Amino acid sequence: MDHVGIGAEEQLAAIGQAVITTDPEGVIVYWNAGAERLYGWAAHEVVGRNINEITVAEVGQDVADEIMAALRDGVPWSGGFPVRRKDGSTFPALVTDAGIHRDGALVGIVGVSTNLGSAIRPLLERSTDAALVLRHDAVITYASPAVEMLFGWDQEALIGTSVVGLLHDEDRRPLADLLDDVVRHPGVHLPVEVRVQAWNDWRWAEAAFTNLLDDPTVRGVVCNLRPSPTRVAKEQAELRARQLETALESRLGIELAKGYLVGHDGLTPDEAFQALRGYARSHHLTIHDVSRRVVAGEAIIVPPVAGAP
Repeated sequence: MDHVGIGAEEQLAAIGQAVITTDPEGVIVYWNAGAERLYGWAAHEVVGRNINEITVAEVGQDVADEIMAALRDGVPWSGGFPVRRKDGSTFPALVTDAGIHRDGALVGIVGVSTNLGSAIRPLLERSTDAALVLRHDAVITYASPAVEMLFGWDQEALIGTSVVGLLHDEDRRPLADLLDDVVRHPGVHLPVEVRVQAWNDWRWAEAAFTNLLDDPTVRGVVCNLRPSPTRVAKEQAELRARQLETALESRLGIELAKGYLVGHDGLTPDEAFQALRGYARSHHLTIHDVSRRVVAGEAIIVPPVAGAP
């Protein structure tokens, strides 16, 4: 078998992830096919331009500065932050950047990136909960589609914003303290109840945090949110109680009206009910409204004619 040499260019072009190389100042010198697909720019459109102008969204500028500072100090950087496509839309990216050094000097930066949503979707989107991925500073780098269904939030608009902004003022400080503890301790933490802005109102939600900052796929804190089960159960119980109370009041009103007709017009209870129902139908009212009017003396009920339906 003939062994055909495979060049580095061919290998990088075949990688599904975006591979981008810049000089120490961030000027793009290499842009593979994966980067073209992920960001929407052809290589000839971006080579020679600064990476900040091409991929860094405004909300991610502080992270981009943090990455460059780390690389200049010889420290590789990996994590999620919001980036921008050619069409101006943003998405959460999982990025790993490393410096290229020669004789101890930084001569370039190579970065590999992928859509964070694509990377963790199998982990988070099977759940009926809303899922957020947070950086260590509580900035949202990913939001699952369920955030819109459960809370009415715009999935894309959340990227790059702080989760604290979604909370009621009274819950912000306690949650910030909790997040500090979550960041210090990997793994699963007990859920807490918080009030979040949802559907133009404050709604109670249960928030559960899992520290996966060391996980190479996630690199963040996963926050699972759902309407508070205890609050929902309480609201449903209160609703059922109100419905039962209304039903009992309605039934009591009907029985009082029947009693009035039995005593006033000499009808049988069944005839009294038929009279109430007939009046309600002919006047496009509910039988409850008719009964209330009869008891209050506001409606005149004509006893049904014998043999009438």
